[in-house]
Amino acid sequence: MLDPSFQFAVNPSSGVPIYRQLMDQVRAMIASGQLVAGDLLPSVRQTADELSINMMTVSKAWSRLESEGLLERERGTGMRVAPPLASGTVRERKLDLTPLADPLVTRGQQLGLTDEQILDVVRSVLRGKKR
Repeated sequence: MLDPSFQFAVNPSSGVPIYRQLMDQVRAMIASGQLVAGDLLPSVRQTADELSINMMTVSKAWSRLESEGLLERERGTGMRVAPPLASGTVRERKLDLTPLADPLVTRGQQLGLTDEQILDVVRSVLRGKKR
């Protein structure tokens, strides 16, 4: 169950759409282990009320996370964190990851980083996830 003291934080003037801010926070919480499979997210109404934002904004974030396979809708209960997807061959899972890696590599190249420096960033993030 989600820690009742946890609150999402949004910054309407950040330039990042609010629904994306919510999605990024949920992704980060799942990646860090703060949210695990089966944990319930606060309802759309509750989240919208706490943040003083439109319910459709929250609904959009939760729906997109559901379409990505990170959340699953449980009728009558709300949205839960979905179990990790480890189906398919390693090759298929790598192919699934490739579209996410492409923007990272492109941005690294735009910043003038070498391939090894970009890989160092990825390795550093991976080490941080293992803690």
